[in-house]
Amino acid sequence: MSYAPILLFTYNRLNHTKHCIESLQKNALAIESELFIYSDAAKTEDQEQAVKDVRLYLQSITDFKKITIIERNKNWGLASNIIDGVTTQVKMYGKVIVLEDDLIVAPHFLDFMNDALELYKDEPKVGHIQACDFTKDPSLPDTFLIKWTGSWGWGTWERAWKHFNPNGKALLHELEQRKLEYTFDFNGKYGFTRMLRRQIKGKNNSWAIRWNASLFLKDILSLNVGRSLVENNGFDGSGTNCGGGGLYSSDIYLGKLPVTPISPVTENLEARHVYSRYYARTNSFWAKAIRRIKRTLKGDFGA
Repeated sequence: MSYAPILLFTYNRLNHTKHCIESLQKNALAIESELFIYSDAAKTEDQEQAVKDVRLYLQSITDFKKITIIERNKNWGLASNIIDGVTTQVKMYGKVIVLEDDLIVAPHFLDFMNDALELYKDEPKVGHIQACDFTKDPSLPDTFLIKWTGSWGWGTWERAWKHFNPNGKALLHELEQRKLEYTFDFNGKYGFTRMLRRQIKGKNNSWAIRWNASLFLKDILSLNVGRSLVENNGFDGSGTNCGGGGLYSSDIYLGKLPVTPISPVTENLEARHVYSRYYARTNSFWAKAIRRIKRTLKGDFGA
């Protein structure tokens, strides 16, 4: 079996990048895997030194089969970087594993991702592999299929990425025409449609909401985990899109997560209910207000 290349997207957070790389190096398959590191350029002058520090560290990385560093000479932003990087490498390799610099992965993360990418490579109903679980719901099985794509430690194939539509306006139009907003939003419990509208208006630049909508509209499923192999370490106010509060913290599973065929290849409706309940509990007005008060009292002014 050929192992999928790892795409890592970095910017100006040296410590986050180090922790991500160190966690990857603990994976036995790291030495068998090619690593492509995309280093974005500074957006403002005061960020230039931090970017230089990250790039100096990147030159010291070892313990992978091959390391390719792509240094942008202007600031692309995360969305453009990911869209370009995934499009380029998935054409070359047919499959990719994608990480951002604030993610910590489990020792068997690469085992799981490669096993899943191999098992479902010829299954057109599955277009995405996601290795992070933040619900911490013990009722979830080890793996399950769902119409939703998480963006923290994921993988896909060229055949699926062809469905990616960067045109948020066209995606929203189809959602509205087919009256799918309520379902897309986990029965109205989380504002994914609102997120897409904000992307169209330029209030965010999320590639992930467009990927989520692209597969959702094609009725293509994601293989998700009920035991998290990824932890997002970026909820410290240092990232562009991650605020504080620990809302999406994960407990990393240290064992090897088995990948077995799921039949029939249909959405696990119980898992969908788990997500709906989770968002209902964490995304209500009062839940958000209480979190904001607690964070403010602690001096955490993240979004």
